[in-house]
Amino acid sequence: MALGSTPDWFHISDDEDVVWESRPHPVTMGTRLPVGIAIAIAGFLLAGWSGTDGIGTLTVLGVLVTVVGTAVAGARYLRWTNTRYVITSTELYKKRGVVSRDITQFRLERVQNTSLRQSWIGRMLGYGDLTVYTAGSGEPELTFERVPSPERASSRLSDQLEAVATDESTV
Repeated sequence: MALGSTPDWFHISDDEDVVWESRPHPVTMGTRLPVGIAIAIAGFLLAGWSGTDGIGTLTVLGVLVTVVGTAVAGARYLRWTNTRYVITSTELYKKRGVVSRDITQFRLERVQNTSLRQSWIGRMLGYGDLTVYTAGSGEPELTFERVPSPERASSRLSDQLEAVATDESTV
Protein backbone atom coordinates (compact mmCIF):
# COMPACT_ATOMS: atom_id res chain seq x y z
CA MET A 1 0.00 0.00 0.00
CA ALA A 2 1.42 3.36 -0.94
CA LEU A 3 1.10 6.26 1.44
CA GLY A 4 -2.19 8.01 0.88
CA SER A 5 -4.06 4.95 -0.40
CA THR A 6 -6.66 3.28 1.76
CA PRO A 7 -6.62 -0.45 2.56
CA ASP A 8 -9.94 -2.27 2.35
CA TRP A 9 -10.14 -2.91 6.11
CA PHE A 10 -10.44 0.70 7.27
CA HIS A 11 -11.98 3.91 6.09
CA ILE A 12 -10.45 7.30 6.64
CA SER A 13 -12.12 10.69 6.50
CA ASP A 14 -11.33 13.27 3.83
CA ASP A 15 -9.16 15.32 6.22
CA GLU A 16 -7.16 12.25 7.37
CA ASP A 17 -3.98 11.00 5.69
CA VAL A 18 -1.95 7.82 6.06
CA VAL A 19 1.48 8.93 7.30
CA TRP A 20 3.03 5.51 8.01
CA GLU A 21 2.09 1.92 7.24
CA SER A 22 3.92 -1.35 7.76
CA ARG A 23 3.68 -4.99 8.66
CA PRO A 24 5.97 -6.73 11.14
CA HIS A 25 9.59 -7.40 10.22
CA PRO A 26 9.97 -10.69 8.28
CA VAL A 27 11.82 -12.15 11.28
CA THR A 28 8.35 -12.39 12.87
CA MET A 29 7.69 -15.46 10.75
CA GLY A 30 10.33 -17.22 12.84
CA THR A 31 11.72 -20.62 12.05
CA ARG A 32 8.40 -22.13 10.98
CA LEU A 33 8.62 -20.64 7.49
CA PRO A 34 12.04 -22.07 6.55
CA VAL A 35 11.29 -25.33 8.40
CA GLY A 36 7.98 -25.65 6.53
CA ILE A 37 9.73 -24.98 3.22
CA ALA A 38 12.45 -27.54 4.04
CA ILE A 39 9.84 -30.14 4.97
CA ALA A 40 7.92 -29.47 1.75
CA ILE A 41 11.09 -29.82 -0.33
CA ALA A 42 12.05 -33.05 1.48
CA GLY A 43 8.58 -34.47 0.84
CA PHE A 44 8.72 -33.42 -2.80
CA LEU A 45 12.11 -35.07 -3.26
CA LEU A 46 10.93 -38.24 -1.50
CA ALA A 47 7.81 -38.41 -3.67
CA GLY A 48 9.83 -37.78 -6.82
CA TRP A 49 12.53 -40.28 -5.95
CA SER A 50 10.12 -43.04 -4.89
CA GLY A 51 7.68 -42.31 -7.68
CA THR A 52 10.10 -43.46 -10.36
CA ASP A 53 9.09 -47.07 -9.64
CA GLY A 54 5.35 -46.34 -9.52
CA ILE A 55 3.13 -45.00 -6.80
CA GLY A 56 3.83 -46.74 -3.53
CA THR A 57 3.78 -46.04 0.18
CA LEU A 58 6.87 -43.80 0.07
CA THR A 59 5.40 -41.75 -2.76
CA VAL A 60 2.18 -41.18 -0.84
CA LEU A 61 4.19 -40.36 2.30
CA GLY A 62 6.28 -37.88 0.29
CA VAL A 63 3.15 -36.16 -1.02
CA LEU A 64 1.70 -35.95 2.52
CA VAL A 65 4.96 -34.53 3.88
CA THR A 66 4.95 -31.95 1.05
CA VAL A 67 1.39 -30.92 1.92
CA VAL A 68 2.21 -30.61 5.64
CA GLY A 69 5.34 -28.56 4.96
CA THR A 70 3.49 -26.28 2.57
CA ALA A 71 0.68 -25.80 5.11
CA VAL A 72 3.13 -24.90 7.91
CA ALA A 73 5.00 -22.39 5.73
CA GLY A 74 1.83 -20.99 4.20
CA ALA A 75 0.10 -20.48 7.55
CA ARG A 76 3.09 -18.60 8.92
CA TYR A 77 3.33 -16.43 5.81
CA LEU A 78 -0.40 -15.65 5.83
CA ARG A 79 -0.28 -14.63 9.49
CA TRP A 80 2.63 -12.28 8.76
CA THR A 81 1.17 -10.76 5.62
CA ASN A 82 -2.22 -10.17 7.28
CA THR A 83 -0.83 -8.13 10.17
CA ARG A 84 -0.75 -4.41 9.45
CA TYR A 85 0.13 -1.30 11.41
CA VAL A 86 -1.07 2.15 10.29
CA ILE A 87 -0.58 5.65 11.64
CA THR A 88 -2.81 8.29 10.12
CA SER A 89 -2.91 12.00 10.85
CA THR A 90 -5.58 11.36 13.53
CA GLU A 91 -5.65 7.64 14.46
CA LEU A 92 -3.66 4.45 15.06
CA TYR A 93 -4.67 1.08 13.62
CA LYS A 94 -3.49 -2.47 14.15
CA LYS A 95 -5.02 -5.29 12.10
CA ARG A 96 -4.44 -8.99 12.58
CA GLY A 97 -6.16 -12.06 11.28
CA VAL A 98 -6.40 -14.36 8.31
CA VAL A 99 -9.87 -15.88 8.59
CA SER A 100 -11.33 -13.34 11.00
CA ARG A 101 -10.09 -9.82 11.61
CA ASP A 102 -9.10 -8.16 14.84
CA ILE A 103 -8.70 -4.41 14.37
CA THR A 104 -7.62 -2.09 17.17
CA GLN A 105 -8.13 1.59 16.49
CA PHE A 106 -8.00 4.74 18.57
CA ARG A 107 -7.54 8.47 18.19
CA LEU A 108 -4.13 10.08 18.62
CA GLU A 109 -5.42 12.59 21.16
CA ARG A 110 -5.88 9.68 23.60
CA VAL A 111 -2.14 8.85 23.50
CA GLN A 112 -0.38 9.72 26.75
CA ASN A 113 3.04 8.17 26.18
CA THR A 114 4.98 5.96 23.78
CA SER A 115 8.00 3.73 24.16
CA LEU A 116 10.38 2.07 21.75
CA ARG A 117 12.11 -1.14 22.78
CA GLN A 118 14.79 -2.96 20.82
CA SER A 119 16.72 -6.02 21.91
CA TRP A 120 20.32 -6.34 20.77
CA ILE A 121 19.26 -8.72 18.01
CA GLY A 122 16.47 -6.32 17.06
CA ARG A 123 19.02 -3.52 16.72
CA MET A 124 21.21 -5.74 14.54
CA LEU A 125 18.33 -6.84 12.30
CA GLY A 126 16.47 -3.51 12.31
CA TYR A 127 13.26 -4.15 14.24
CA GLY A 128 11.70 -3.21 17.56
CA ASP A 129 8.44 -2.83 19.48
CA LEU A 130 6.59 0.49 19.50
CA THR A 131 4.22 0.64 22.47
CA VAL A 132 1.49 3.22 23.00
CA TYR A 133 -0.07 4.13 26.36
CA THR A 134 -3.29 6.11 26.66
CA ALA A 135 -4.59 8.48 29.31
CA GLY A 136 -6.17 6.68 32.25
CA SER A 137 -4.46 3.36 31.59
CA GLY A 138 -1.25 2.08 33.13
CA GLU A 139 -1.14 -0.83 30.72
CA PRO A 140 -0.10 -0.59 27.06
CA GLU A 141 -3.07 0.14 24.85
CA LEU A 142 -1.39 -0.95 21.66
CA THR A 143 1.94 -2.46 20.62
CA PHE A 144 3.28 -2.62 17.11
CA GLU A 145 5.43 -5.74 17.48
CA ARG A 146 8.72 -6.18 15.63
CA VAL A 147 8.29 -3.08 13.48
CA PRO A 148 10.95 -2.70 10.77
CA SER A 149 12.92 0.55 11.16
CA PRO A 150 11.23 1.34 14.49
CA GLU A 151 12.96 4.73 14.83
CA ARG A 152 11.18 5.90 11.69
CA ALA A 153 7.80 4.68 12.96
CA SER A 154 8.41 6.31 16.33
CA SER A 155 9.43 9.57 14.66
CA ARG A 156 6.31 9.60 12.46
CA LEU A 157 4.13 8.91 15.50
CA SER A 158 5.85 11.67 17.50
CA ASP A 159 5.35 14.11 14.63
CA GLN A 160 1.64 13.29 14.49
CA LEU A 161 1.25 13.52 18.28
CA GLU A 162 2.91 16.95 18.19
CA ALA A 163 0.61 18.05 15.38
CA VAL A 164 -2.46 16.85 17.31
CA ALA A 165 -1.26 18.63 20.50
CA THR A 166 -0.67 21.83 18.53
CA ASP A 167 -4.14 21.61 16.94
CA GLU A 168 -5.75 21.08 20.37
CA SER A 169 -3.92 24.04 21.94
CA THR A 170 -5.09 26.40 19.20
CA VAL A 171 -8.74 25.42 19.62
